[in-house]
Parts: sequence; C-alpha cells; structure tokens
Amino acid sequence: MNGATAPERSPSASPPTQAPSFSPPPPTQPLEWRFSQVFGERSAGEEVQDVDIISAIEFNKSGHHLATGDRGGRVVLFERTDVKDHTCRKEAEISDYSISRHPEFRYKTEFQSHEPEFDYLKSLEIEEKINKIKWCQAANGALFLLSTNDKTIKFWKVQEKKVKKVSEMNLDRSTAPANGNPCGVGCPSASLSNGNVSKSGGLTLLRLPVVVTSQETSLVASCRRVYAHAHDYHINSISNNSDGETFISADDLRINLWNLEISNQSFNIIDVKPTNMEDLTEVITSAEFHPTHCNTLAYSSSKGSIRLVDLRQSALCDTHSQIFEQHEAPGSRSFFTEIIASISDIKFSKDGRHILSRDYMTLKLWDVKMNSGPVATFQVHEYLRPKLCDLYENDSIFDKFECCQGGDGLRVATGSYSNIFRVFGCGTGSNEATTLEATRNPTRRQLQNPTRAARSLSTLTRAVRRESTGIDANGNSHDLSTKLLHLAWHPTENLIACAAANSLYMYYA
Repeated sequence: MNGATAPERSPSASPPTQAPSFSPPPPTQPLEWRFSQVFGERSAGEEVQDVDIISAIEFNKSGHHLATGDRGGRVVLFERTDVKDHTCRKEAEISDYSISRHPEFRYKTEFQSHEPEFDYLKSLEIEEKINKIKWCQAANGALFLLSTNDKTIKFWKVQEKKVKKVSEMNLDRSTAPANGNPCGVGCPSASLSNGNVSKSGGLTLLRLPVVVTSQETSLVASCRRVYAHAHDYHINSISNNSDGETFISADDLRINLWNLEISNQSFNIIDVKPTNMEDLTEVITSAEFHPTHCNTLAYSSSKGSIRLVDLRQSALCDTHSQIFEQHEAPGSRSFFTEIIASISDIKFSKDGRHILSRDYMTLKLWDVKMNSGPVATFQVHEYLRPKLCDLYENDSIFDKFECCQGGDGLRVATGSYSNIFRVFGCGTGSNEATTLEATRNPTRRQLQNPTRAARSLSTLTRAVRRESTGIDANGNSHDLSTKLLHLAWHPTENLIACAAANSLYMYYA
C-alpha cells in the first residue's frame, strides 16, 4: 500500500534445480528357454518321408493360431488352448491373479492345399510343396489364409460348420427285404400303376429322408480363389498389405500386386529382368510389405542388398527410394563372397523401424532411417567359413535359412545345421547369444558365444558381431544333413516354433 516493493529472493537462497540425468536402460537379461511341445515327433530309427517335411511356419497376427505347410502340399492348423474367453468380469479378475502359464497349442485341422501339376507347355513338373503361408484378417468366426507353391497361390477359408444328419430313413425296418422280396417273406409283389407304387398289395407310400442339423460341428476348409499364371519363375515370397485388401507375390525377377477379391488380374510393380538374360547379375530372393505403411515394401537380392520401395512414386517401381547394403572390405573378396552374401529372408520389425535379414553366414539388423550399414551383425556359424568349398560341392551353401524377431524387438533368431537355432539379443548393451537344439532338451548342446564390438556407427547405434566357436559341449561334429530352415516367433509371447524335418517343436521363455 505504501509503494514498497517486495525484496527479491537471492539466487543462493535455494539450491538450483538440476535437470534429471539420463541413464540408458539396463541391458535385458538373457532368457532361459524351455521345451514346451512337439508335434509329429519321430521315434528313433524312423525314416522320414519327404512329403512330410515341414516347409513353412506362420503365426497369425493375434498368435492364437499357427499354420504349417509341408512338401506334400498339406496345410496343418494349430490353435492356442491356454487362452479363454471370459464371460464375466469376475472371471477376468480372477484370471489376472492366476499363475501365468506358457502358451500351449493343439492340433486343429488340416487340408490338402496343393497337388502336383505338370506344365505341358514347358514340360515342367510343378511340385506341391508349400513355399509360404500368410494369414489374412479373420471375419465372422472364420479364418483366412494364403498358401503358395512354386506357381500357384490359393486363398483359403476355414470355418466351423454344423453337421447335418439323416434322422429318418425311407425304408421301414419291420419290412426289410428278405430273399430279394422288397416286402419280406410272404408279401405279394408290388403292382405298378402309371409308374407309381400302389398301396394295395405293395409298398407303402415313399417317404423322403429327413435331414436335421445337429449340434456337432466340423471344420471345413474351402478354397475361395486361385491366383495362377502370373509367374514364370518360382514364387519365393508372398506378403499381405496392411490395408487388408492387397498382397504381393515375388519370384526371381518380378513382384506382382494382387487384390484379394480379383484372382484373374495382377499388376507387375517390380521387374528386374534385363532385355538380354546374359546381362542378369542379381535376382529377387525375398519381399515383404511394411507392417503399417501400405505404400511401402522391401525386397532383397542375391547380391546382399535390400531395397525399400514407395508405391506412390510410380506404377512400375523399378527405382527404389532407399537401398541397404554392406560394402565389403578391400581385398576380402573371394569366389564365395557373392554366394554367401545372398539374402534368403527379410522381416520387418513389428513397429517397422528395423529390417532383419539373413544371409548364409550372418544375421543383420538394419535401421530403415540409416542406410550406411547394419546396426548389428550376428555371426551364425562362423566355424563353417573354412569349409565353404565343401559346402559348395554338396550344395549346402545354397540353403535358405529364415529369420524372425520377437514382438518386443529385443531379440532375433535364426536356424543353422544339426537342428540348432540361435537367439541373439539386439537391445542396447545386450550380449545375449543362446544356442538351442530342436529336441526335448534344447540346451544340451550349448555353444560358447564370445562377443566383440565390430565397429561404431554413431553414439546411439553400435554394430555388434557375435561369433560362435562351432565346438559343442559334447565334442559332437555338426551334421549338415539336418538343418533348421524354418522358424517363427509368437507375436506377443516369448515362444518360438521351429521345424526339424517333419517335427514341429515349440520353446518358451
């Protein structure tokens, strides 16, 4: 009131506020993997038929269903059994406090997807082997999926239908035929009048059987569409678009875009076939749509490069928007350099931020915003490098191993020989490198995996190389005839499904 101003607080009157110091999250602890289930386990000495060998594995988006395809053209479906639909809130609350169990699956159904065919124009046999399976969006309680062999893609619908039964038969059991007489012994023969059965001295009036719908249900798989005659070379990939309406199919030289509703027309969006086939230097090995951006897809090549394509740029996407490749060190090139650099599989991470690629020797993780090189490189079976000549002689060097990544993006996995697969941690500061064997005792052949930093890319991302000595704990030699090519990671759980010949193994952590 008297015009006096309040005294200013001295800066030293209270301690200055400090910005909270940023500390990176601690590295994730290695997971302890345990055996969960096995389907189709073979007994000792049992010979495996070639048609029974699993050639494709795929979880659906929710992880409640799993599909496998084999060389015999069959598709087998499994469903998760440890998830219940809670009918009331009380049951849901009780389940929140119940002891959590690992995911478990059971056999659901199977159907014959493809049959062997013969191309008379090219005098070429077309195998029934399932190359890829992709799940589509479920609708009205029915499951939908795409399956393909070398030439033909099929769209399948699997749903439960109520069984219809005949409740009443036309023939009365009391007058069942005896000695050829339709009315039984001592019954006079039927007299026909105008083509009808008369009442007197003959059969009673005909009664139509009554068909009723029972409460029993059975699963029925029906082929809704067939997408054929669009590929001159073997189909190596199919991938669904996030728009739920389209998908792509890729062979060695072309990638086609399909609409799920239209089976007699596709659009060729990528064509790497040169005018003169003698000028061909690389082929397409794998292709996949971005998980959330419907206009973006990636495809890999036999030269070890990954190209990112934007479908909005032009109708024919021969020019890429980004390319990811690792340049080889000077003087390191050999006869096998290009062969082992060929990428056999690529997978987008769940958020679309990274691309995982598998070549013959390594597993690489790429950041889609940084094409200077992979952010992490994992050596899968470095002990085979001195044996590349032998691997070339027996064609093992051309084996195509798949790869997968956990739903949280913290770990990646891929297969190797002797039915073993490797799980690597790709989180910040993680040194996790686990070797597991596709048996009931997955850790019996643990390998020592020394880890060393390969090179620094920036202050935020680090390239890491993980090597394995190739000597197992028991001193056993590695069997090149038993290879684990196909595996899949559950979208929300730490569960890996992998194929060892005709057996499907599952492991959880």
